[in-house]
Amino acid sequence: MHMCCAFNRCSSVSLNQETLYFCPKFVPGTGRTTIIAVSAKSSGRRKDDDGDSLVEDAKGSGTTARGRRLLKVREEKRKREYDRLHNYPSWAKVLEEAARNDVELRNVLGDSIGKPEQMRQKVEDRIRKKGRDFHKSKTGSVVAFKVTFRDFSPVGSNIWFKLYGPPSDRDVDLIGSVIQSWYVMGRLGAYNSYNLQLANTSMEYNPLYDADKGFNVMASSFHDIGDLEFQDNWGRVWVDIGTSDYFALDVLLNCLTVLSSEYLGIQQVVFGGRSMGDWEEGMKNPEDGYKYFKI
Repeated sequence: MHMCCAFNRCSSVSLNQETLYFCPKFVPGTGRTTIIAVSAKSSGRRKDDDGDSLVEDAKGSGTTARGRRLLKVREEKRKREYDRLHNYPSWAKVLEEAARNDVELRNVLGDSIGKPEQMRQKVEDRIRKKGRDFHKSKTGSVVAFKVTFRDFSPVGSNIWFKLYGPPSDRDVDLIGSVIQSWYVMGRLGAYNSYNLQLANTSMEYNPLYDADKGFNVMASSFHDIGDLEFQDNWGRVWVDIGTSDYFALDVLLNCLTVLSSEYLGIQQVVFGGRSMGDWEEGMKNPEDGYKYFKI
């Protein structure tokens, strides 16, 4: 029987009615990843150094997005712990500690936290761009996010958000509060282009506002919205903007532009689309990187 000796992820083969599972494991002290063979006859009793079942990892990993994510998270965790204990630069530790309390610095580092050389490069690039003036306004400190549309339907579609890294609880609350406020305004008829009496009027001549016209104009209202959900750095919210005008989307994007620049860093916004990134329907376990905000 011919067997391939290279395993990029957990695999299995059957020999003499016995199934062997092969999965990669990071070995502290060597800085390398090795392949571990586990027999299914152990019934999950054999565990690794973290107390996790190697058989269950082998059976579940590599076949679903959740399994791949769990395996990746565990390997990265082991590597980070090894680096911190042995050869993690002291300046990188200081930089990470500072980023916890500095929103602008955290936005600059983005997903490079935990990777010293990438952290150094991002800080050097920022210094060159800003001319060492860190007291300047934060606006524009993060590159503008990309906006795309994928068969967006105003009566029922997802809006997707890709951040530079997995959001903290504070980040989820922040972006969730923005979307909630946007929805409440829409529910109350704020996004109605039939009643824009002051939009193109000069205030120098004390303009008059016709309240009766505003009252009698055809109503324009949001219909429904779902909860904001995150799996790792991808988030989504389902919306039905009802009879609201499309400039409701402009209002949201204006809010997200400042939110991204000043607070958390958004890499991409997608209107429509059924699935983005490594999103897996039904995966709502916080241990797998799931977070949500109740709208």
